Amino acid sequence: MKVMEAIKRRRAIKGFDATHSLTQEELRTLLTAIALAPTSFNMQNRHTVAVVDSGTKEQLQGAAWGQEHVRDASVVFVLTGDMDAHNRTDRYLRNAPPAIREQFEAMIPKFYDGKSELLRDEACRSVGLAAMNLMLTAQAMGYESCPMIGFDPQKVAEILGLDDKHPPLMLVTVGKGTKAPHSRLGVLSFQELVSIDRFGNHAVEGDVEA
Repeated sequence: MKVMEAIKRRRAIKGFDATHSLTQEELRTLLTAIALAPTSFNMQNRHTVAVVDSGTKEQLQGAAWGQEHVRDASVVFVLTGDMDAHNRTDRYLRNAPPAIREQFEAMIPKFYDGKSELLRDEACRSVGLAAMNLMLTAQAMGYESCPMIGFDPQKVAEILGLDDKHPPLMLVTVGKGTKAPHSRLGVLSFQELVSIDRFGNHAVEGDVEA
């Protein structure tokens, strides 16, 4: 499946075949898609908990206000930020050339230290990029997905044993879909979404082909 086809086909699906399981190879492919999503300074400032155990999924359903697709999905990916990644440069600069490693080891901690809002923003960006990689890969594999912010982060953290350095930022359910998506509620036109060179210069017009 071509990338643009996967983008157009991907929709938030909330009906999954609860009897379906992913193979280990399929799960590994999806985790690879997450791992290879870009991050600032190559920090890889996120951690994923892939939940396949039915009992744990039921607990997560409770933390997600009873939403059934959390229970029924083949896997629930809990995407967390890593709020201390900037202090552990040795992990992600292990293959960097010496000059770059020396430069980044001095730069990265100083750039982020004490800036909790920037760290949170950076983690959200990293998780968002990973989630999109995940969902498009799932679509190309013939699976459906649903990104979620409708959950109690404290309860999710308690269920999964997350520490305070790894806040859960997004859930993505993936599995074999059983329901057709609703029709799109409305896609804004190019002139509403895009400016060229300067804000308000709506030089590209027309509807987005969805």
